[in-house]
Amino acid sequence: MNKLQYSKRYFLTLLIAMSLNILPLSNVIKSLNPDWVLLVLIYWTLAVPERVGVFNAWILGILVDVLTGRIFGMHGLIYALINYTCLKFHRRLRHYPVIQQALFVFFCLLLSQVLVFWIENIQGATGLTWLFWLPVLTGTLCWPFVCSCLRWIGLLGRIS
Repeated sequence: MNKLQYSKRYFLTLLIAMSLNILPLSNVIKSLNPDWVLLVLIYWTLAVPERVGVFNAWILGILVDVLTGRIFGMHGLIYALINYTCLKFHRRLRHYPVIQQALFVFFCLLLSQVLVFWIENIQGATGLTWLFWLPVLTGTLCWPFVCSCLRWIGLLGRIS
């Protein structure tokens, strides 16, 4: 795939993921909504690590912060750290089956939620309920769906 095709498809998938992140949903359904942008970013990082870097993830996180109205820089930091982790392990992870990749994605999403809680708790005391952790579980369960959808539309080829 040439660079222009890659860029168009990359930004299109991220635009769709950002749209899924800001859908107006009820509170119950919203608590189940995983971080779609992070899932797509993890996939792209595992599939084409030479084109998705830490700076790219940081800029994407800043855009998500602006889009969602969260603390400025929070998602930038989180996405950069998770992207760096994915880049360090991509050679090994891309050969794992999707189910084993889902375990890695679980820990990435868990790290993301822990950092969100920690950063928001620095700003002021926030209550922690069990609903806060549901996006980690739903994101892990959605990982095979994300992989198959991105492969189905012919974006990346095989990563496992």
